[in-house]
Amino acid sequence: MRTEKNGLQDKPWYANGLRFKCQGCGNCCRGEPGYVWVTAKEVEAVSSYVNKTPGKFNNKYLRKVGRRTSLVERPNGDCIMYSNGCSIYEVRPKQCRTFPFWRSNLKTRETWEELKEFCPGVDKGRLYTTDEIEKIPGE
Repeated sequence: MRTEKNGLQDKPWYANGLRFKCQGCGNCCRGEPGYVWVTAKEVEAVSSYVNKTPGKFNNKYLRKVGRRTSLVERPNGDCIMYSNGCSIYEVRPKQCRTFPFWRSNLKTRETWEELKEFCPGVDKGRLYTTDEIEKIPGE
């Protein structure tokens, strides 16, 4: 997320780091339809965690979207793994583990500030350094 000005690396707006601590509200897991992309390795970890064979897990919890795989959702848009909290938090997919440090949320300070209305964990908890943030894979 570093920008370049006159051939020099400019510091990102979050050069002093950002704070985040999941508050367990589930806002990022519920309500709006979307995709939670999973890799084969993540499917293996999650299916093992919930004591299901990969085949049974795939049939109940996954859907193909083009060439990719996503967790299914309940009819109301909630993630299938959400039930008064994330039932697979310890082995949740990378997409979930990297929230809120997605490129789309880091574009500007204003974008980050707007995220606070949705996510009560923004600006709480431990301070993540710029280096840590930039090592977190984006969306």
